[in-house]
Amino acid sequence: MKTAIATLKGYEPDKKVIGMDNEEYPGMLELVVDPMVAAKDADVIFTDLWSSMGQESEAQDRKKVFEGIYQINDKVLSVAKPDCMIQHCLPAHRGEEITEDVFESHAAEIFEEAESPLHEQKILSLKKRFINYILILLEVIML
Repeated sequence: MKTAIATLKGYEPDKKVIGMDNEEYPGMLELVVDPMVAAKDADVIFTDLWSSMGQESEAQDRKKVFEGIYQINDKVLSVAKPDCMIQHCLPAHRGEEITEDVFESHAAEIFEEAESPLHEQKILSLKKRFINYILILLEVIML
């Protein structure tokens, strides 16, 4: 699997955090400035807000920097594979990082992906309750 991340200089993720310093997978992760280059022949395109939690004070500055360049829109999708999936962890700012049309046409897969962590949390919660229930049963049996 090859992954391309489109971002402006100065906004790149830490290379160690994303594994670019891992020599086991040379060339598998690429940082590019042009989103059209990153989207070329893509099977899946992920996007997120231009400013995440904790960056609210930077929101207006980031909007000025990213607006018109870093948006999932029909032009970006035109270079991806025809059946390319779109993913967004939500909440989305339609008209900013993703157009209204692209969001609506991919809403089912976007909501399915965003919902996934909720189900994982439910499973962990049930597993914890089940383990606690078993421990209580064992204590009762041992009495």
